[in-house]
Amino acid sequence: MKKLFAILGILLVASALFANGGGEGDTIKIAVVGPHSGDLASYGIPTIKAAELVVADYNAKGGVLGKQIELVIEDDVCKPEVAANSAAKVVGDGVVAVIGHICSGATKSALGIYNEAGLPAISPSATNPPLTQSGDYPNFFRTIAPDDAQAATDAEFIVNVLGLNSVAVLHDKQDYGKGFADFSVESLEALGVEIVLYEGITAGAVDYSAVLTKIANSDAEGIVYGGYHPEASKLVQQMSQMGLDIPFVSDDGVKDDTFIQVAGEYAEGVYASGPKDTSSNAMNQKAVADHKATYGEDPGAFFINAYAATIALLNAIENAGSTDGEAIMDALRSNYVDTPLGNISFDEKGDAIGVGFSVYQVQNGTYVEL
Repeated sequence: MKKLFAILGILLVASALFANGGGEGDTIKIAVVGPHSGDLASYGIPTIKAAELVVADYNAKGGVLGKQIELVIEDDVCKPEVAANSAAKVVGDGVVAVIGHICSGATKSALGIYNEAGLPAISPSATNPPLTQSGDYPNFFRTIAPDDAQAATDAEFIVNVLGLNSVAVLHDKQDYGKGFADFSVESLEALGVEIVLYEGITAGAVDYSAVLTKIANSDAEGIVYGGYHPEASKLVQQMSQMGLDIPFVSDDGVKDDTFIQVAGEYAEGVYASGPKDTSSNAMNQKAVADHKATYGEDPGAFFINAYAATIALLNAIENAGSTDGEAIMDALRSNYVDTPLGNISFDEKGDAIGVGFSVYQVQNGTYVEL
C-alpha cells in the first residue's frame, strides 16, 4: 500500500510540475499538513497560523526568489491512513516543500511519498526518534528535539526532583506514545528506577479504571504516560476519583492548554515535558504579539516551533536560490537562521541544533516551566 501511494505521489507531482513548474510559476507553493479537525486539532491549527504569519511577512517584503508564497492547507486528522492520502494530494498540487506533519505516526506514513517526490518536510512536533535516526527519510527535518531526549529529561526529573524509585509506564499503543514510553523505560532503568508495570491502553476508550487499579495495587510511586491529551485527561480524572494520589508525568502530547481545559481541576499538579520556554527571545515576543493582533488569542501548542520551521524553510529556499528539493535540503543543513527558538540549524539527520525540552507543571490552571 505504501509503495502504491509513493507511485501515486510521483505521478501526481510530475503532473503538477508539467502544469505549473512546481514553483516555476507565479507563486511558490508550500503545504501545511496536520490535524486541522478532530480531537487533536489544537495541535495542528497553530501551525497553520504560524505559517500564515511568517508567509504574510515574507510576501509583504516581496516574497522569496521574487515570487509570492502560497500555502496549501491539508487536514490529516493525525491518522496515518489519512496522512498518506493528504501527502499524495499536496504533491499533486505542486508544492515544493511541506510544513508538517504534526503527529509522528501520520508523519511516518507521509514521508515516503515526499521522499520519492524529492520534497523536504519539516515538522514542528513529530518527535519519534527513528524519523531522523533510521536514515530512511533524508528529506525530513524538525524544529523539536526527539523523544529519546524528551524521555531522558523526564527521567532525570523523576529521579532528581520527584525522588521516585518505582513507576508504572502507560502508552496509547501509537508510534508517538509507545516510542516515548519505551525510551522512558530505558532512561528510567538506567537511573535505577524500577518499572513495576508497562502497559498499553486503548486510545479513545472511556474507562481506564482496570489499568489504574493494577497500578494502585502495585508499588508504583508515579505514572509515566506516553500519548496525547484526550486519554491523559481521562486518566487523571479517574485517578482522582479512585483516590490514586501519585505524580502523573507525561510528554509534549499533553503539554497543551487543551488538556487543562478538558481535564479541568484534575489537571492541577500534572507534569509534562515540552519545548524549552524561549519567551525572552525578541522574535518569539513578536510572533506571539502578531498572533494576538491577528487572531485575537494566545497561540496554541507548537506555534513557536512551527513559526521557526516556516522561517527555516523560506530561508533555505532563499539560500538555495532554487525550489529544487535537494538544494533546499542542503541549505537547511548548511545554514543557521535566527528564529523564535534561537539561532538554529539542522544536523545531517535532520534534527534541529540548539533546541531541547523542559518539564512543566500545571499550577493554578496553567503550565509553569520548572
